Amino acid sequence: MTELPGGEQQVLDRIDRTRRARPRLKETLVTSAHGAGGKASRTLVETVFLDALDNATLAAMEDQATFPVGSSRLALSTDAFVVSPLFFPGGSIGDLAVNGTVNDLAMAGARPLHLAASFILEEGFPIDDLRRIVAAMATAARVARVDIVTGDTKVVQRGKADGCYVTTTGVGLIEHECSLAASRLMPGAQLIVSGPVGDHGTTVMLARGQLDLEADVVSDTAPLFEPVETLLRAAPGTLCLRDATRGGVATILNEWAIASDTAVVVDEDAVPVRPAVRGACEILGIDPLYVACEGRFVAAVPAEQTDAALAALRSLPLTADAAVIGEVRDDPPGMVLLRTGFGGTRIVDVLVGDPLPRIC
Repeated sequence: MTELPGGEQQVLDRIDRTRRARPRLKETLVTSAHGAGGKASRTLVETVFLDALDNATLAAMEDQATFPVGSSRLALSTDAFVVSPLFFPGGSIGDLAVNGTVNDLAMAGARPLHLAASFILEEGFPIDDLRRIVAAMATAARVARVDIVTGDTKVVQRGKADGCYVTTTGVGLIEHECSLAASRLMPGAQLIVSGPVGDHGTTVMLARGQLDLEADVVSDTAPLFEPVETLLRAAPGTLCLRDATRGGVATILNEWAIASDTAVVVDEDAVPVRPAVRGACEILGIDPLYVACEGRFVAAVPAEQTDAALAALRSLPLTADAAVIGEVRDDPPGMVLLRTGFGGTRIVDVLVGDPLPRIC
């Protein structure tokens, strides 16, 4: 149990009560914060979409739906991509559109099978750029071992979109027995991140050219099913998986802590962050824990299987820098705490606002 001074405990209790209250949507207009993956996004989803479309599968609030079909279990996920700029070091909207949906399926332990893709194109968009995007999607699909089997294209008037938006939907086959839902998190579990965090969000931010900053960093966009499959073989007791996209690692951990009513404690010095990413984030006043990745996941693994999990992940090039970053405790429930490099402890709260818009 984490012992805290009385004043700090009162603050935690107040935050806990606020989090457990039913969310209320106060805004009358959509804002960019509603798309950031944090508190505003969750409130929008719960009060508009979940209220109207309520069902048990949707209410789980996972990044994919899982359900039986005959003797098999399938996973289904859909995602829209609106990144700006469309092309950036290490990738493009095409890579993201494939890898993002493939990875949502992989986080359920599902082997991705097929994708559908839809395009919203603005009148006047260069055909050569469209060819580059589709070529990137084809390459990413081959690497991920999926086929893009159907789709749709719409064109809107000039000025009614931002060049090109892509939506992908994917289906995958679940070949293991256990669930990997957030609610399964339990005290004693160790938290593993599959590699350095914040690469993608930092890359996109710098690629916009609006900041007088340069850094040797590229997007980490990549398919994650192979590392997940390797992890589940080495650590079959794995409790939870989530890829660290919008809102970053901090948002995942908060969602897990709230869903499981547990406490997550993270060691700041243990979180892998590339020096270039850390430097850019320090200049801009952004915490790398909130910066999006597109080829990293967080796993909660039983303590006795942690060594095997790390060894398995580190055997693969994509996850060679996997690291244990923290643990799960009983108290304070629903909270994420960070042990800082200065020896103190601070709360890592749910993301508020949108520090890096249009990153995926």
